[in-house]
Amino acid sequence: MSLPIAAGSSAASAVAQPARSRKTLWTRAMETRIGIIPLPVYVLLLVLIAAFSIKGKISGEVTVMIGVIVAGGFTCAEIGRRIPVLRAIGGSSLVTIFLPSFLVAHQLLPAPLVQSVTAFTKSTNFIYLFITAVVVGSILSMDRRVLIQGFAKIFIPLGLGSLAGITVGGCVGWLVGIGFWRSILYVVVPVMAGGVGEGAIPLSVGYAEALGADQGRMLGQILPLVFFGNLVAIVVCGALNTLGKSRPDLTGNGQLQPGPGEAGDPEKHDAAHSNTTSIDVATVAAGGITGIAIYILGTLIHSLIGLPAPVAMLFLIVAVKILNGVPAPLAEGARVVFRFFVIAVTYPLLFCTAVALTPWHELVEAFHPANLVTIVATVMALVATGYYVGRLLKMYPIETAIVNACHSGLGGTGDVMILTAAERMELMPFAQVATRIGGALTVTAAIVAMAHFKVL
Repeated sequence: MSLPIAAGSSAASAVAQPARSRKTLWTRAMETRIGIIPLPVYVLLLVLIAAFSIKGKISGEVTVMIGVIVAGGFTCAEIGRRIPVLRAIGGSSLVTIFLPSFLVAHQLLPAPLVQSVTAFTKSTNFIYLFITAVVVGSILSMDRRVLIQGFAKIFIPLGLGSLAGITVGGCVGWLVGIGFWRSILYVVVPVMAGGVGEGAIPLSVGYAEALGADQGRMLGQILPLVFFGNLVAIVVCGALNTLGKSRPDLTGNGQLQPGPGEAGDPEKHDAAHSNTTSIDVATVAAGGITGIAIYILGTLIHSLIGLPAPVAMLFLIVAVKILNGVPAPLAEGARVVFRFFVIAVTYPLLFCTAVALTPWHELVEAFHPANLVTIVATVMALVATGYYVGRLLKMYPIETAIVNACHSGLGGTGDVMILTAAERMELMPFAQVATRIGGALTVTAAIVAMAHFKVL
């Protein structure tokens, strides 16, 4: 009787073994991820997107659009991460920013997908939700003393960097034949103007009024330089991130300067970047809605006095932090929301921005040798000044250099792009200072100078 039982056991084992193998194979597949997406889910998303594209319509429903932009964003990021040289200078963000734009320009993405992503991006404008989560979460998770000292000090490297960028850009522009004042007003200033909506457009209006020129033509001349300046900043900050990995003594990994007794403390960095928490879900949700409420208050301030809502929000949340207006559990909840957006939303946001708002032809138009040399010199002067002045002020030089680079960014979108390449999203509050406040001061001074000198 023992032999049949043994045979039966062997047969059962033989049947069970493939089952265990299949389970192991499936588990391995589910544990393999493209960005945050398990591999089988990723394949399913691609098949579904292809099917809807062939059908000729992709629903603009938010659930469907999340699936589309998550798949698109992490596909591009994965491609950039695997290109040997490019990954050392922020390849994931570079590919996510510019590959979709190239594909759209050459009609290589399905038209239904492009239409749906564009409509979704423009109707939701959810980059402001992203900036809200990042700014509020990063500020509330900062040490209070570090925050105060950081905001007090950051204007020094930023101001000196702006002067260096203008001087170096003007001199290099003069050497390559553009002319000193012309290179400053038509190349350097657009790069440092703070993006399109709050930089290039008011700049073109001011220039057109001062010269009696066509505003549309002036904007067409300025825009390509704005996009290319942002590209140079992304590449430089990707390289700074690589430098920080090889020279950890030069970086705070997203912290602008050492706090009391924190210099060189790796445990402090690990805690700040932790993706785990003991805070309950309700507190995390409360942290998120606190940020939204502060942003809405910022929009009210914008409607009353004209201060941009992100800047108003920045001032408000800094004041709340300085006054200890948020208890520690709520601040931790806001930090968890911040980490979620950095990990899960950054690349989808870059993807839909690239599809809807990054015109490939305007970037290509900036590829004039004289413009290229002048723009590169300007951004490098900004970055180098931030690096060395930050070091003199006992700040982390890589962080101050990255903040200065954001002065040549494409507004809030550019800050996201640059800080993604640098892997320093914690610097968003300081990047907003560089982009919004630095850009506004640059535009105002440039329009006054143009009215006085009338450089053609």
